[in-house]
Amino acid sequence: QVQLVESGGGLVQPGGSLRLSCAASGRAFSNIMGWFRQAPGKERDFLAAVYRTGNTYYADSVRGRFTISRDVGLNTVYLQMNSLSPEDTAVYYCAVRESYSNNYRSAAAYDTWGQGTRVIVSS
Repeated sequence: QVQLVESGGGLVQPGGSLRLSCAASGRAFSNIMGWFRQAPGKERDFLAAVYRTGNTYYADSVRGRFTISRDVGLNTVYLQMNSLSPEDTAVYYCAVRESYSNNYRSAAAYDTWGQGTRVIVSS
């Protein structure tokens, strides 16, 4: 059973940066590790995903600002977030899927979720 622990959230000023981490325990690097976010009153949105192969994918809304990366040895995935704006305020979740799927954008495709880490972008 995989367990995920996110960290790195907090309060940041507009234009600032944060790096989120998601450490997975209990199993070797999953087939897909992804990041999602959910703002109050909104659905959980896909942000980025990285496959075991190293291939990465991004939502249009964050491409060029956010970067997903991984450390296979530490079984950890990161989300570097730059040029943050108040619209990025949300709870950020990482998730994993053990088996292959090309449906990386769908939250329903993921098996295990972290508890979430809150990001607030405000001056």
